[in-house]
Amino acid sequence: MSDGPDAARDGTARHDGPRLSTGSLRARTVVAVLVLLALLLAGLAVAVEATLGQRLRAQVEDRLRDRASAAAALVGTVDGDDLADRLSAQGLSVVIRDADGGAIVAGPSPDELREGPPALGDDLPAGPGRGAGGAGPDTPTGDATAGPAAPGEEATGTSSDPGATDDTAVDAGADADAVTVTASSVTADDDVTTLVSELSDGSTITLTADSSSVGQTLTQLRWVMLGASGVFLVVAAAGLVLVVRATLRPLDRMTAVARSIARGDRGRRLRPSKESTEIGRVATAFDEMLDGVEGAEQAALEAERTALAAERTALEAEQRVRAFVSDAAHELRTPVAGMRAAADTLVRSSADVGPDERERLAVHVVREAARASRLIDDMLLMARVDRGLELDVAPVDVQALVASVVEGQRLRRPGLELRVEVRGTVRGAGVDPGALIVLGDAGRLAQVLGNLVDNAARATHGTGTVVLTVDGSSPEGAAVLVADDGPGVPEADRERVFDRLVRLDEARRTGDGGAGLGLPIARGIARAHGGDLVCEPGGAAPGGAVFRLTLPR
Repeated sequence: MSDGPDAARDGTARHDGPRLSTGSLRARTVVAVLVLLALLLAGLAVAVEATLGQRLRAQVEDRLRDRASAAAALVGTVDGDDLADRLSAQGLSVVIRDADGGAIVAGPSPDELREGPPALGDDLPAGPGRGAGGAGPDTPTGDATAGPAAPGEEATGTSSDPGATDDTAVDAGADADAVTVTASSVTADDDVTTLVSELSDGSTITLTADSSSVGQTLTQLRWVMLGASGVFLVVAAAGLVLVVRATLRPLDRMTAVARSIARGDRGRRLRPSKESTEIGRVATAFDEMLDGVEGAEQAALEAERTALAAERTALEAEQRVRAFVSDAAHELRTPVAGMRAAADTLVRSSADVGPDERERLAVHVVREAARASRLIDDMLLMARVDRGLELDVAPVDVQALVASVVEGQRLRRPGLELRVEVRGTVRGAGVDPGALIVLGDAGRLAQVLGNLVDNAARATHGTGTVVLTVDGSSPEGAAVLVADDGPGVPEADRERVFDRLVRLDEARRTGDGGAGLGLPIARGIARAHGGDLVCEPGGAAPGGAVFRLTLPR
């Protein structure tokens, strides 16, 4: 799929997977925590309501069971109507059925209780062994002690309670067969709770009490919990906003660093203090990504620079090749033109051309042919130097080699003053004292020295002074310095003179000026031996040129 208009403009499609959700992390965190707190509060409210409702209903059932037990203890000692009236006086709906099927009904009906029965009042009388003794059943006003108090109520000192007996009644009850509850069942809804108790004498007592107060209490509790929860959530939201803002502050710093890097500050990094935390891992990954991006950018720049350098080198090489071909053609054109003119004159000469003139023309042809041949030989040698010379390596005595080259040059150039000087040599084991031995091709090294002497002779017009100094003071290698008293080489041209077909003196393009290949060939041979050839300032006289040939031992 296309990933936006930029990809469409580029004509490419990027498959980066689903979009990253970028909703507010602060808002999502606050909302998530508030939802969690709301769910916890709702669960707490439900648990509290269920527990409290069960407890309140259990209290109602326990009060009914206590009244049924107390009433069962009085069966046979108190008249049934009186017992029913006493129970109904507590706001209960009472139905007493004897074993023969007769029924005594007292108090409001269950339907009346649902419509709004009076609240439970005084406690029922206690059964045997529960409350304090009081007036017996013959007491007109019913001054008897209270039965078991309802939860949250204080026991009263006296009451008209069916559970209260005097000592005579208690003794009589103890002599008679005591009636007890043999089975009971409870049914309840939101408004009333009904207890049906079966007694041991075959009768049943049905007690119905108003339990709507339980629902009212739970409703009040629900509203209290709802209001408290709302206040709590508002306070929690305010606190969460502050806490989350402080917690997510490192993300703001990451954003600032990213924008700073996008504006050009490539050296910025997060450098987390703890890399094991969530934000620490994100910051570490962010730094690693920046390092990778910066490394890729540097690699791309280096590759671009390398490509540009290679392009420049190729262009320069092409220009050098073209210049070399042009200069070589120009150098060959002069001798070829001379030979062609002399040969044409010889061929077309008339009989009036004397022998001397013919001999002169013939000598000119031979000289130009030799010049062209030398130029061709130099170009071929330069090509072999570029390709790699095959050297006949053997131990070479540098002093003897220099002396041999100087002797040959003295025979060729009698007008040139040649001198040989020797600086401190390093004596090697197994050689003659004072000998300076290197490994090399003696013939090629002699060619290098010959080219240097020829160059000095051309610079001094064949009548100057050339000093060859053998320097063996360095233990790493030997050096031969060739210095002349000519005009010297300008500092800006000391490296340029080693380029091919380069001659500083344009006037030397004729005669014995050379083709400009002697020094490049000499440097190529020196480097093929592992040494070098450089041009240094100074010479045999102020302003002269000095060429240093270095060779490893």
